[in-house]
Amino acid sequence: MMNKKYAMLALSVLFAPLLFAQDGMLLKLDKAVELSLQNSKQLKISQAKIDQAIAQFKQAKEARLPDVKISGSGLVLNHPQIDLKTGGQGGGQSEMAKPSTAMYGMATVNLPVYSGFKIKNGIDAARYLQEAVKFDAENDREKIILNTINAYTNLYKAQEAVKLVKGNLEQSQQRDKDLSNMEKNGLLARNDLLKAQLQTSNIELALLNAENNLKLSMVALDLIMGLPEKTILNTDTASIELKQDVQGIENYEQQALVNRKDVKALWLRHDAATAKVKQAKGDYFPSVGLTGGYIAADIPKVLTITNAVNAGVG
Repeated sequence: MMNKKYAMLALSVLFAPLLFAQDGMLLKLDKAVELSLQNSKQLKISQAKIDQAIAQFKQAKEARLPDVKISGSGLVLNHPQIDLKTGGQGGGQSEMAKPSTAMYGMATVNLPVYSGFKIKNGIDAARYLQEAVKFDAENDREKIILNTINAYTNLYKAQEAVKLVKGNLEQSQQRDKDLSNMEKNGLLARNDLLKAQLQTSNIELALLNAENNLKLSMVALDLIMGLPEKTILNTDTASIELKQDVQGIENYEQQALVNRKDVKALWLRHDAATAKVKQAKGDYFPSVGLTGGYIAADIPKVLTITNAVNAGVG
């Protein structure tokens, strides 16, 4: 007797995970939203767009910084034969220095002072686009939350529909048994029994459709949350909070106009386009900048240049 008890206990421990897997995981609405946001590929794309917009904004601000260029060269020279026909007594070849190498370096600095406000308008356009992309990301986030809530609600309705149809099927099957007994005792016509059985068959067909809808709803929610398609889910209605402070439709319309992220993104893109038009019109005006440079050169036996500095306004 004790061996049987131990055997039953061992079997229960062994098959407990399988029973849990068949029952499925209990899923709350906030957990579904969290998984959807965590595994959303669209949000990752939106974050990449934000990073790109931030980099473009930094690039636009760097246009205010001075432009520095440094260059240098080192040359190896041959020894050419030069015969000057003029300028010497008696003509002939003249002795000249014959350097074998030459080196020079150059550094230039350009600092923009005025460019028809092209730099300023370019920075404004980049900033507006950066803010617009952030609102796009928030709008995508709200869409994912809404889609998750809809998928969660559809799954709940599908599960309740299956329960309802199963209950109707049980009642119909019990009614068929009662009518079958009445028909055997001669208390019911055969035609009435067939009508009841046909109604039971229709309910069975409705149950198949409800179960298919349940599977589709479960797969849709699994895909939104980034879970495997065969994951079995059970909704938890206790996690859904109903707000009692229902307001008028006018208040909700006003909140939608103020808080809609896609509308704000459109207005920011409008401002960015306006700034770009102003930036393009800056080509009508002259550009003024400070310039400076330094040159150094060394040609052995011929020329040495140091501290050759120039500065001015261009």
